[in-house]
Amino acid sequence: MKNKKLVIIFLILVIILIVLLINIFSISKKDKNMNSIVVLETTKGNIEIELDTNHAPITTTNFLEYVNSGFYDGLVFHRVMKGFMIQGGGFTTAGIQKETNSPIVLESNNGLYNTEGTIAMARTKSPNSATSQFFINTVDNNFLNYSSSNPGYAVFGKVVLGMEVVKAIEAVETGINAGHEDWPKENIVIIKAYVKK
Repeated sequence: MKNKKLVIIFLILVIILIVLLINIFSISKKDKNMNSIVVLETTKGNIEIELDTNHAPITTTNFLEYVNSGFYDGLVFHRVMKGFMIQGGGFTTAGIQKETNSPIVLESNNGLYNTEGTIAMARTKSPNSATSQFFINTVDNNFLNYSSSNPGYAVFGKVVLGMEVVKAIEAVETGINAGHEDWPKENIVIIKAYVKK
């Protein structure tokens, strides 16, 4: 009789332990899949961007390295085109391009599209040339999406708060600065970029 009670108690304890382990595993898995929110504090207001780490792991890791190192702090949105996008992450207010890390592999074929409010990496004509510069789509830009004949531009997140700030930046007057067209006549500075806690 005592042995039966001990076996039952042991089985109950094993079941409780299994349930606890399953819960711990599922919580840690959820934490790994949680997307970071990056805040861009700008002179026009704050923009909050949710990064899609599942669909764009290389690109989000790259972006977060720049954010966490303070690389973007003090840089400007240097290319603003109404009805298209706003671009930043490369130049100082004086028009000097900041030195970057090595380029990353293009992740444009990831199921994410260049729709209004999404953020993507800027690059040269070479597909695997993106470094620090990014742009936020102010409209749906389907021609920037990956296809069999177009390498496209890698989307890696979306604006979740502050789209009115994006639109305010899009609306500023632009001109030429240091040989660059579409440069805002007033400096739109990224005061600080950081991961929201």
